[in-house]
Formats: sequence, structure tokens, C-alpha cells
Amino acid sequence: MKLLMHTCCAPCSVYCIDSLRAEGIEPVSYWYNPNIHPYIEYKTRRDTLIEYSNMINFDLIIDENYGLVEFCKNTINNLENRCKDYCYKVRLEQTAKYAKENGYDAFTTTLLVSPYQNHEALQEVAYEMANKYNIEFLYRDFRVGFREGQNKARELGLYMQKYCGCIFSER
Repeated sequence: MKLLMHTCCAPCSVYCIDSLRAEGIEPVSYWYNPNIHPYIEYKTRRDTLIEYSNMINFDLIIDENYGLVEFCKNTINNLENRCKDYCYKVRLEQTAKYAKENGYDAFTTTLLVSPYQNHEALQEVAYEMANKYNIEFLYRDFRVGFREGQNKARELGLYMQKYCGCIFSER
């Protein structure tokens, strides 16, 4: 299976990559996160993911888009629902679209590893994008390995962020 995995950060990718590799699936990591702010945070997470990809030898595609203005325009009047209505949607739509246009069989996301994300909303948005772009969404409940992945990330010395990504989640 040719799998494109939306990747929010290196620490969240650790367990996801290990788990998929154990299944015989070699995911291609896809960095597209216009919701991460401020810019120094965006850059640090991106650069840590690049470093990690070099450490463990996985393919990484960087879709560069620091989307502060678009993020603000699309969330300011809907802050309480920004995750589902904007952050999940914009990232998973771009991932599904890219996967379809570039010959992937399926897509998934590292967001599914976090117990802090709205798992049901993530699935809903992902399946919506799968239908829209006529591509399979590979669902895995990676949350069982969250602590394991975080511990391994710490052992590797990876940058460990303190919030989800958007400036409002930092609060």
C-alpha cells in the first residue's frame, strides 16, 4: 500500500511510523500545517521532523505554507469549533488531495495518536475528505501508543512542543 501520512510533528509520528512499519506499511510523511503559530514554533516543528526523517530514514514531503492570515480569517468567528471546522479540515483535505493527485492508495494522519485531539471529529473529517477525493482513509487508533511514542521521542532528544499548534491552543 502506498500511504501518505499527514504529520503534525516528529514526536507524534514516532509511534505511528513504528506501528505502520510493523504492519509492513512504509508511510510517506507529509508536512502540511498552516495552523501552527507563531512562525518560530512552525519552523521548529518542521525542522525537528526533517531531523527525525534523517535519523530513521523515512520519506518526507514538505508542503510549505505558514498560513497565519488564512488561519485567522477562518477561525476568528468560530474559535470554539476551530479544530474540526478549520484545522482538521484544511490539513486533511490537502493531504487527501495531494495523495489522490500523486498516486497514493490511501492517507492517514498522526493526529490520531493524540489523546488530546477530538478523535471522532478527526474521523468524520477524514472520511469526508476520502469521499470527496475518492481515496481510502486508513484509520488506526494510534492513541494506545501515545506515551510509548512520546517517551521514545524524548530519548531521541526531539523537540517536544507544549501545545497543539494554533496560537489559541497555546492559551
